Amino acid sequence: MVWNPSPKVAAARDIGKKFGANKVIVIMINERAGTIESASYGETKVECAMAKRLADVAYDAVYEYIST
Repeated sequence: MVWNPSPKVAAARDIGKKFGANKVIVIMINERAGTIESASYGETKVECAMAKRLADVAYDAVYEYIST
């Protein structure tokens, strides 16, 4: 795993460890602030890159859905 000190990535990493997942993606929506964010985690460098790609796809889908 590549180290990332971001608190959001740390939360995704904690979820992965707690529930035994090797990849985690999190989509965060704050309608009051009008923001959408994503965070991802993978146990290895390869899994981390795959999780990032999945998070990007999920983010785009959520953004498209909310924007219409």
